[in-house]
Amino acid sequence: MDIVYLLLLFLVGALATYLSGDKLAPKVALLFGLVTLGYSLHLLNLMSGGTPLVYSSGWISHPNVAFALQADGLSMAMILLSAALTPLIILSGWGTDFKNARSLYALILFMTFAMVGTFMATDALLYYIFWELSLIPIYFIALLWGNGDMEERKKAVVKFFIYTLGGSLFMLAALVYLYLQAGSFALADLYQLRLSCGQQFWIFMGFFLAYAIKIPIIPFHTWQANVYQKAPAVGTMLLSGIMLKMGLYSVLRWQLPMAPLTAKGYQYALIGLSIAGVIYGSIVALRQKDLKKLLAYSSLAHVGLIAAGAYSLTMDGLRGAVLQMLAHGFVVVGLFFVAEIIERRYQTRQIAELGGIRAQSPQFTSLFLLLVLASVALPSTFNFVGEFTVLYSLFQVNMAFAIAGGLTIILGAYYMLRMFQHVMLGETNAKPFAEVNWNEKLVLLAIVAVLFFFGLYSKPITDLITPSIENILTEINR
Repeated sequence: MDIVYLLLLFLVGALATYLSGDKLAPKVALLFGLVTLGYSLHLLNLMSGGTPLVYSSGWISHPNVAFALQADGLSMAMILLSAALTPLIILSGWGTDFKNARSLYALILFMTFAMVGTFMATDALLYYIFWELSLIPIYFIALLWGNGDMEERKKAVVKFFIYTLGGSLFMLAALVYLYLQAGSFALADLYQLRLSCGQQFWIFMGFFLAYAIKIPIIPFHTWQANVYQKAPAVGTMLLSGIMLKMGLYSVLRWQLPMAPLTAKGYQYALIGLSIAGVIYGSIVALRQKDLKKLLAYSSLAHVGLIAAGAYSLTMDGLRGAVLQMLAHGFVVVGLFFVAEIIERRYQTRQIAELGGIRAQSPQFTSLFLLLVLASVALPSTFNFVGEFTVLYSLFQVNMAFAIAGGLTIILGAYYMLRMFQHVMLGETNAKPFAEVNWNEKLVLLAIVAVLFFFGLYSKPITDLITPSIENILTEINR
C-alpha cells in the first residue's frame, strides 16, 4: 500500500488546495508538494535493498484489469523527478498573481498525480488511463492561464490536445491487441508474448505515434514551440520538465520490450530520426528572437539526443537516456523560470529588447550562467554525465551517429552563450531590473545544487536505475 499512499497524497493535496481558497492555495499546494517529496524519499529508503515496491488489487473482471502499481529503480527515478520538481514549480508561481489561483495549483497537483501514476502502472489499461488523465490539467492550465491572444492560445492548445489524444488512440489499439493475445493487461504477461515480426511492427508503430508526439520527435513536433510559448511558465515547466519524460520512459518500459525485433530492424532509422531532431532543433533555436521559443527548440534538440540513446539498445544508451532525462528535467525548468523572471520585470521576452541585466542583478546573472553551462553539458554538471554516456552508446552503434549527435553540444553552446550575451550583457535596459527575491533565488539555487551535485557524484542514481535497465535489456534481447 505504500506506493498507493503517494498517489493519494497528490489527490488529497489537489482537493485541499482547491478548497483552501485563492489566497491560501499557493501555500497549501507547496505544503503538499513538500510532503509528497518527503514521502517519495521514504519510498526510496524502503527500496534500499533493491526490491521493487509492488501493489496489485482486482479492479475490473471483464476485461481483466487490475489496479497494479510498481516502483522499481526506473520508476522511482521518475517519481523522484516529479516529486522534486513539483514544489519548485509551485514555488516559482508565487511571483505571479493568478486569477482563480486555487484551481491552477490544484490542477498542478492533479497533473502530477496522473504523471506519477503513469510511471508506476503495470496494468496496460491503468497505464493508459493515467496517461490520458495527465492531458486534461495541462489543457486547462495552458488555455486559461496562458499568454497572448486568446484565439491564438486556443489554436495552439487544441492542436496539442488533438495531436496527443490522436496518437494515444493508436497506443490504445496496440494495447487492446496485446490483451487479446495474452488475455491480460498485466505488464509481466505482455512481456511473455512471443509475437511475429509483423505483429511486432504494428505494435511498435502504435506505441511510436503516441510517444513521438509526446516527446516530441520530428516530424511530430509541430505543436511544441507554440504551446511552450503560450502556456504560463508553470505549465511550460510541467510540460518540459516532467510530461515529455512520460514518452521517453514509456519507450523504455513499454515499446522496446514489447517489440524488440522491430526496434532492432529499424534501429538506424530511429536513431537517424532522433538525431535529425537534434540538428533541426539547434538550427531553429539559432534563429529565434523570443527567449521562451529559443528554449523550446533547445529542449527539442536535447530530447532528440535522449531518444537516440534509448534506441541505441545498449546498456550505456538506456542508462544515459535515463540520466539525461533527469538532468534535462531540472535544467529546462530552471531555464524557463529564468525566462519568467525576466518577463515579470520587463514584460517582454524579445531578446533584442533585453540587455545589461548583469550590472543590475549579479546574483541572478551568476545563477543563470550556471544553468546555461549545465545546459551545454559542461563537465562537472549532471547534463554532461547523461550526454557523454549517450554519445558513447551511439559511438558503439555507429561513429557517424556519435559525431552528428555531438552537434547538440557544439550548436547548443553557440546559441545558448550568444543568447546569454544579448540578454545579460551589453547595454543596460532603460527599465531597472530588480534583484531576485527569496523564493526565486531558492528555486534557482535548488536546481543548480542538484545539477552540480549529481554531476560530481551520479553513483546513487546509476545504482538505482541499473537493475531495471538490465531487466529491460533482457527482455529486448530475449
